[in-house]
Amino acid sequence: MKKIAVFCGASLGFNEVYKNDAIKLGAYFAKQNIGLVYGGGKMGMMGVLADSILKGKGKVIGVIPGLLRHEEVIHSEITEMIVTKTMSKRKVKISKLVDGYIALPGGFGTLDEIFEALTLSQLGIEQKPVGILNTNGFFNHLIKQLDVMVTEGYLKQSNSDMLIVSDSVEELITKMYQYKAPKITEVTSKVVR
Repeated sequence: MKKIAVFCGASLGFNEVYKNDAIKLGAYFAKQNIGLVYGGGKMGMMGVLADSILKGKGKVIGVIPGLLRHEEVIHSEITEMIVTKTMSKRKVKISKLVDGYIALPGGFGTLDEIFEALTLSQLGIEQKPVGILNTNGFFNHLIKQLDVMVTEGYLKQSNSDMLIVSDSVEELITKMYQYKAPKITEVTSKVVR
Protein backbone atom coordinates (compact mmCIF):
# COMPACT_ATOMS: atom_id res chain seq x y z
CA MET A 1 0.00 0.00 0.00
CA LYS A 2 1.55 3.24 -1.16
CA LYS A 3 -1.21 5.59 -0.02
CA ILE A 4 -3.92 5.18 2.61
CA ALA A 5 -6.87 7.47 3.27
CA VAL A 6 -7.42 8.20 6.93
CA PHE A 7 -10.76 9.58 8.10
CA CYS A 8 -10.83 11.23 11.52
CA GLY A 9 -12.18 14.14 13.50
CA ALA A 10 -11.49 17.86 13.20
CA SER A 11 -11.59 17.72 17.01
CA LEU A 12 -9.18 16.08 19.43
CA GLY A 13 -11.89 14.75 21.74
CA PHE A 14 -11.54 14.72 25.52
CA ASN A 15 -9.01 11.91 25.99
CA GLU A 16 -5.35 12.38 25.01
CA VAL A 17 -5.06 8.68 24.11
CA TYR A 18 -6.72 9.41 20.72
CA LYS A 19 -4.23 12.14 19.87
CA ASN A 20 -1.34 9.88 20.91
CA ASP A 21 -2.49 7.09 18.57
CA ALA A 22 -2.87 9.59 15.69
CA ILE A 23 0.74 10.64 16.28
CA LYS A 24 1.80 6.97 16.43
CA LEU A 25 -0.02 6.20 13.15
CA GLY A 26 1.57 9.20 11.46
CA ALA A 27 5.06 8.18 12.60
CA TYR A 28 4.41 4.64 11.33
CA PHE A 29 3.27 5.94 7.92
CA ALA A 30 6.39 8.11 7.60
CA LYS A 31 8.72 5.27 8.65
CA GLN A 32 7.06 2.77 6.27
CA ASN A 33 6.89 5.32 3.41
CA ILE A 34 3.08 5.17 3.28
CA GLY A 35 1.54 8.38 1.96
CA LEU A 36 -1.46 9.89 3.73
CA VAL A 37 -4.53 11.07 1.86
CA TYR A 38 -6.96 12.91 4.14
CA GLY A 39 -9.42 15.78 4.40
CA GLY A 40 -6.80 18.52 4.23
CA GLY A 41 -7.50 20.16 7.59
CA LYS A 42 -5.07 21.42 10.19
CA MET A 43 -7.30 21.06 13.24
CA GLY A 44 -7.99 18.18 15.59
CA MET A 45 -7.05 14.61 14.81
CA MET A 46 -6.54 15.49 11.15
CA GLY A 47 -3.94 18.14 11.94
CA VAL A 48 -2.10 16.01 14.49
CA LEU A 49 -1.91 13.09 12.05
CA ALA A 50 -0.66 15.25 9.16
CA ASP A 51 1.90 17.01 11.38
CA SER A 52 3.21 13.68 12.65
CA ILE A 53 3.81 12.43 9.11
CA LEU A 54 5.39 15.70 8.02
CA LYS A 55 7.70 15.57 11.04
CA GLY A 56 8.88 12.16 9.82
CA LYS A 57 9.44 13.56 6.29
CA GLY A 58 6.47 11.63 4.91
CA LYS A 59 4.06 12.58 2.13
CA VAL A 60 0.65 14.12 2.93
CA ILE A 61 -2.04 14.84 0.33
CA GLY A 62 -5.11 16.80 1.36
CA VAL A 63 -8.37 16.64 -0.58
CA ILE A 64 -10.75 19.38 0.47
CA PRO A 65 -13.97 20.71 -1.04
CA GLY A 66 -13.88 24.40 -1.95
CA LEU A 67 -16.53 25.26 0.65
CA LEU A 68 -14.13 24.23 3.46
CA ARG A 69 -11.08 26.01 2.01
CA HIS A 70 -10.68 28.71 4.66
CA GLU A 71 -7.50 29.94 6.28
CA GLU A 72 -8.58 28.52 9.65
CA VAL A 73 -9.33 25.07 8.22
CA ILE A 74 -6.80 24.27 5.50
CA HIS A 75 -3.37 22.84 6.35
CA SER A 76 -0.89 25.01 4.45
CA GLU A 77 2.25 22.93 5.06
CA ILE A 78 1.29 19.57 3.53
CA THR A 79 2.89 18.05 0.43
CA GLU A 80 -0.08 18.61 -1.89
CA MET A 81 -3.58 20.09 -1.63
CA ILE A 82 -6.33 19.13 -4.05
CA VAL A 83 -9.48 21.25 -4.04
CA THR A 84 -12.71 19.70 -5.32
CA LYS A 85 -16.04 21.35 -6.12
CA THR A 86 -18.15 19.17 -3.82
CA MET A 87 -17.95 16.66 -0.97
CA SER A 88 -19.02 13.92 -3.42
CA LYS A 89 -16.18 14.75 -5.81
CA ARG A 90 -13.80 14.73 -2.85
CA LYS A 91 -14.76 11.12 -2.06
CA VAL A 92 -14.25 10.06 -5.68
CA LYS A 93 -10.85 11.75 -5.81
CA ILE A 94 -9.73 10.13 -2.55
CA SER A 95 -10.89 6.73 -3.83
CA LYS A 96 -8.78 7.12 -6.99
CA LEU A 97 -5.67 8.03 -5.00
CA VAL A 98 -5.55 5.33 -2.31
CA ASP A 99 -4.91 1.63 -1.76
CA GLY A 100 -6.87 1.38 1.52
CA TYR A 101 -8.81 3.23 4.20
CA ILE A 102 -8.50 3.70 7.96
CA ALA A 103 -10.86 5.38 10.43
CA LEU A 104 -9.66 7.00 13.63
CA PRO A 105 -12.05 8.54 16.16
CA GLY A 106 -14.28 11.21 14.65
CA GLY A 107 -17.88 12.21 14.10
CA PHE A 108 -20.48 12.00 11.34
CA GLY A 109 -18.00 12.70 8.53
CA THR A 110 -15.69 9.92 9.67
CA LEU A 111 -18.53 7.39 9.79
CA ASP A 112 -19.91 8.57 6.44
CA GLU A 113 -16.58 8.12 4.70
CA ILE A 114 -15.64 4.77 6.24
CA PHE A 115 -19.09 3.32 5.51
CA GLU A 116 -18.93 4.54 1.93
CA ALA A 117 -15.61 2.69 1.56
CA LEU A 118 -17.22 -0.45 3.00
CA THR A 119 -20.22 -0.09 0.69
CA LEU A 120 -17.94 0.17 -2.36
CA SER A 121 -16.23 -3.04 -1.22
CA GLN A 122 -19.54 -4.78 -0.54
CA LEU A 123 -20.70 -3.98 -4.08
CA GLY A 124 -17.40 -5.11 -5.59
CA ILE A 125 -16.65 -1.63 -6.95
CA GLU A 126 -13.43 -1.60 -4.92
CA GLN A 127 -11.38 -4.35 -3.32
CA LYS A 128 -9.34 -2.26 -0.92
CA PRO A 129 -8.84 -2.97 2.78
CA VAL A 130 -10.93 -0.89 5.18
CA GLY A 131 -9.69 -0.66 8.75
CA ILE A 132 -10.54 0.89 12.09
CA LEU A 133 -7.94 1.79 14.69
CA ASN A 134 -10.07 1.01 17.73
CA THR A 135 -8.20 3.18 20.23
CA ASN A 136 -9.61 2.94 23.76
CA GLY A 137 -12.56 0.87 22.45
CA PHE A 138 -13.91 3.96 20.65
CA PHE A 139 -15.65 1.89 17.96
CA ASN A 140 -16.90 -0.97 20.19
CA HIS A 141 -20.56 0.06 19.93
CA LEU A 142 -20.27 0.46 16.16
CA ILE A 143 -18.81 -3.04 15.86
CA LYS A 144 -21.64 -4.36 18.06
CA GLN A 145 -24.15 -2.66 15.73
CA LEU A 146 -22.68 -4.57 12.79
CA ASP A 147 -23.27 -7.79 14.76
CA VAL A 148 -26.91 -6.76 15.28
CA MET A 149 -27.25 -6.08 11.55
CA VAL A 150 -25.94 -9.59 10.78
CA THR A 151 -28.20 -11.21 13.40
CA GLU A 152 -31.26 -9.39 12.06
CA GLY A 153 -30.52 -10.27 8.42
CA TYR A 154 -29.52 -6.85 7.09
CA LEU A 155 -25.83 -7.59 6.58
CA LYS A 156 -24.03 -10.75 5.51
CA GLN A 157 -21.34 -12.00 7.88
CA SER A 158 -18.86 -11.98 4.98
CA ASN A 159 -19.55 -8.29 4.46
CA SER A 160 -19.21 -7.51 8.16
CA ASP A 161 -15.89 -9.37 8.11
CA MET A 162 -14.55 -6.94 5.50
CA LEU A 163 -13.99 -4.41 8.28
CA ILE A 164 -10.51 -4.86 9.74
CA VAL A 165 -10.31 -3.89 13.42
CA SER A 166 -7.36 -3.53 15.75
CA ASP A 167 -6.27 -1.35 18.64
CA SER A 168 -2.62 -1.59 17.48
CA VAL A 169 -1.20 0.46 14.61
CA GLU A 170 1.23 -2.26 13.55
CA GLU A 171 -1.34 -5.06 13.71
CA LEU A 172 -3.91 -3.03 11.78
CA ILE A 173 -1.52 -2.28 8.92
CA THR A 174 -0.32 -5.90 8.85
CA LYS A 175 -3.92 -7.14 8.61
CA MET A 176 -4.59 -4.61 5.84
CA TYR A 177 -1.62 -5.91 3.83
CA GLN A 178 -2.97 -9.47 4.24
CA TYR A 179 -6.55 -8.53 3.26
CA LYS A 180 -8.25 -10.56 0.56
CA ALA A 181 -11.52 -9.14 -0.74
CA PRO A 182 -14.47 -11.55 -0.62
CA LYS A 183 -15.78 -12.89 -3.89
CA ILE A 184 -18.90 -11.09 -4.99
CA THR A 185 -21.68 -13.39 -6.14
CA GLU A 186 -23.23 -12.14 -9.32
CA VAL A 187 -26.94 -11.56 -9.23
CA THR A 188 -28.84 -11.82 -12.47
CA SER A 189 -31.96 -9.82 -12.82
CA LYS A 190 -34.81 -9.79 -15.27
CA VAL A 191 -36.49 -6.66 -16.44
CA VAL A 192 -40.21 -6.87 -15.86
CA ARG A 193 -42.31 -4.87 -18.29
